[in-house]
Amino acid sequence: MALPPDHAAGLMAVIYLVRHAQASFRQADYDQLSPQGEEQATVLGKALLARGVTADLVLRGSMRRHAQTAALALAEATAEEDKGFDEFDHTELIVAHKPAYKRRAVMLADLARTGHPERAFQQMFTAATQRWVEGGDGYTETFRAFCERSEAAVRRTAERLGKGETAVVFTSGGPIAAVVSRLLSGGDQLWSRLNPITINTAITKVVSGRSGLTVVSYNEHGHLDGTELLSYR
Repeated sequence: MALPPDHAAGLMAVIYLVRHAQASFRQADYDQLSPQGEEQATVLGKALLARGVTADLVLRGSMRRHAQTAALALAEATAEEDKGFDEFDHTELIVAHKPAYKRRAVMLADLARTGHPERAFQQMFTAATQRWVEGGDGYTETFRAFCERSEAAVRRTAERLGKGETAVVFTSGGPIAAVVSRLLSGGDQLWSRLNPITINTAITKVVSGRSGLTVVSYNEHGHLDGTELLSYR
């Protein structure tokens, strides 16, 4: 992808969208980092330092997993909360698709009985998410509203940056996929393909200049290569 000409002159602001580290999938409280997630976040911090990333602005969504990832990766920085970077309500999507799963214990028991709980969850969650994307009812926030919120948060961030400044944003896979889909395609049609493949602590780079916002890399996770830390959930 060719970059706008002002990038070479160092005039473009940079926004790094970072997906949170692994949360606690099989625990009663999902919204906290697993031990593997804590290690991922620490490795991420070392990678950002090695790349020479200096943040003029650090933002995060309001989820605990966002805050914990930010604290471990950028220990010296204070992350400012912006709820525009929050993930969609995955519990609401699941319950709208299968009401019995309002009780998390029931869902976990059903998944465990399959013998392949992570695979079974992905199949169920894909169906639940597709129902939301296709405009099903029973949701506090529609899919379109979610994508609009995510895009607005990134544009709001870009407006706060001066020429050559950098923001690091700790968020979730859903908002990142929404932003990338809109910037690459002008709509939301890529979201369902991008969201499932977003890797924990992966980095997406967006630059902001005279020509607007441009995605220059998506889902970069070289800091996890050669390790056993790579995870999608």
